[in-house]
Amino acid sequence: MNQISKTGEWLAIVNPNAGSGRGKKDWEKISSLLKTEGLSFNVRFTEKKEDAISLTIEGIESGFRKIVTVGGDGTLNEVVNGVLLNTTCPALDISLGLIPVGTGNDWGKMFGIPSDYKKAIGIIREGKNMVHDAGYLSFSTGSDTKHRYFINIAGLGFESTVVKRTNYQKDHGHSGKLIYFYNLLLSLLAYRNTRTEIVIDGEVIVTDLFSLNIGNGRYCGGGMRQTPDALPDDGMLDATIIGDIGKFEIIRKLRMLYDGTILSHPKITGYRCSNVKVTSGTDIWVEADGESLGHTPAEFGILPSAIKIIYGNRLI
Repeated sequence: MNQISKTGEWLAIVNPNAGSGRGKKDWEKISSLLKTEGLSFNVRFTEKKEDAISLTIEGIESGFRKIVTVGGDGTLNEVVNGVLLNTTCPALDISLGLIPVGTGNDWGKMFGIPSDYKKAIGIIREGKNMVHDAGYLSFSTGSDTKHRYFINIAGLGFESTVVKRTNYQKDHGHSGKLIYFYNLLLSLLAYRNTRTEIVIDGEVIVTDLFSLNIGNGRYCGGGMRQTPDALPDDGMLDATIIGDIGKFEIIRKLRMLYDGTILSHPKITGYRCSNVKVTSGTDIWVEADGESLGHTPAEFGILPSAIKIIYGNRLI
């Protein structure tokens, strides 16, 4: 591991590509605001996927115990993975702050962390902490099994297909607040429900699956509420199964994905649980916190009281 010189109290991990390049374009403004608020920091910029994981681990090894993510939900996911994978100190010795620069800011919606840089930095300076659960999952890439932690929501099926399409476009320079909604509608044209076995805390459900979301938080995809009752510190996961539902029904009921009433639909079922296993005859793509990962078979679980986060106002 390369050592990061500890020249400040905070380690800022910046994704320059977040928010259609706003991470890079706005960093001078953000760094100036950090200095104005009296926050001393060292900065590291990511260059490729998973850089934030290794930078977080290196920063902790160098003595940093306060880390601020400057990016989107995907960058935050990587920082959380770095905190939980580090072997230098207990994860709860680390305080995590967020300055949202991405297009969604889905995790921050739960904790009153705004997209306004000055207000977000004010929250970090105030330093109000809470202990937060973390989800974990195993998934497949070809014949290999890999593992990942998540802080907000993981999913598979239609949701992960939209995420995969969206991330491809982001990687090729296309972004914006409406990109997820655009890809949601576009993906409906080609998507086919898949015969799937889901085991939730031992209960077996077999269905032609449209999508499955596993929530530690409530918001995903730029404001959708597919696990509308999830709590980040109850030691449990919320699972929402959208079963054999037609695409025209989805379009007709699209508002339900956003207004928190999704569990009132007769073909949509919610569970509060600690373990979910998924197998399917045809591979189904898996994502976590908006990051495309791999495919089924997959398994999801919960680590209660896993990390410490800085928040503004708890809105759930």
